[in-house]
Amino acid sequence: MALLTAGCFTATAQSTDSLKKDSVKIDTALLNKYHIDAPKNALPVRSRTIQIKQELIPVTMLDYHFSYWHKWITLGINFNQSSFSNNYQSGGANSMAISGNFEYKAEYRKGTLDYVTDFIGQYGKTKNKGQGPRKIQDRLYFDNKIAAQMSKSWFFFGSLTFESQFDQGFNYDYVRPDGVPQAAVISQFMAPGYLTESIGFEYKPKPWLDVRIGTGTARQTFLLRDSLYVPNGGNNYGVPYGKKFYNDLAFQMVQSTDTYFDKKHALHFIERYALFIPYQKNVKFISHRVDATLYAQVTRLVNVSFNTSFIYDKSATRDPQASEGLALGINYHFPY
Repeated sequence: MALLTAGCFTATAQSTDSLKKDSVKIDTALLNKYHIDAPKNALPVRSRTIQIKQELIPVTMLDYHFSYWHKWITLGINFNQSSFSNNYQSGGANSMAISGNFEYKAEYRKGTLDYVTDFIGQYGKTKNKGQGPRKIQDRLYFDNKIAAQMSKSWFFFGSLTFESQFDQGFNYDYVRPDGVPQAAVISQFMAPGYLTESIGFEYKPKPWLDVRIGTGTARQTFLLRDSLYVPNGGNNYGVPYGKKFYNDLAFQMVQSTDTYFDKKHALHFIERYALFIPYQKNVKFISHRVDATLYAQVTRLVNVSFNTSFIYDKSATRDPQASEGLALGINYHFPY
């Protein structure tokens, strides 16, 4: 037994010595020099499921209001005056003229629906020495249009338009059969007056340009005073003599332009052309009307304006009609 125990001790000692002899010594200086980390034991990681819950937070609504309406107002007053002394050798007559214009335009646009209303009122008078007051401007125009968009530039529309004048108009060259000159009434409110209903298609390639093609158009002409003097072979505005009303079925095209020529909005151009072709009358009764105005803004309030009108309508008179005016005055446009 003693021998067995001694042998085991000897074998164990020899194994320990051999392990010490065969083992590799680790230089800790080298480990620090090259930053060699000793392997670490992996630690257990616990994973926990994240739960998201909905929490209701009271939110105060912001005080914002969105309007589908866009509105414009233009108000202008023009004044002109001249006077001469009695011995002024170049001659001349004292005169004074004043005129005003008012325009209100509003547009409602939401989705494919577009509604536009436009009201224009113009009136002016002049007083020359030795003469009574005379009109220099008189127009009443009210247009309403509703349209549904079919494509990028095409709409289907329906419109209702009213046109007339505010005051009586006179022909100062009229001479009575007895040779006495006399001013003759040639127009007044609703004499004539026009009410036009139209449906068709509208082409609007640009915001400042649109063309209405009214394939189905009806126009009622009112002549509430049938004793008007109609010079130059007129046709009583198309109303049969003794009547105060006449209805036309026609094709109508209306082209409108409303644009600025510069970025500062100093030059404003407005133009409207109307073509009217009655189905039941001779082609000579096709009528044309052009109204154009150019505004040159000097300051925010002061502007120079030039307006012109051209009318060719054999129902009113045999020859073409034209007018033009140049004025300096105060013009306020809102929004500016």
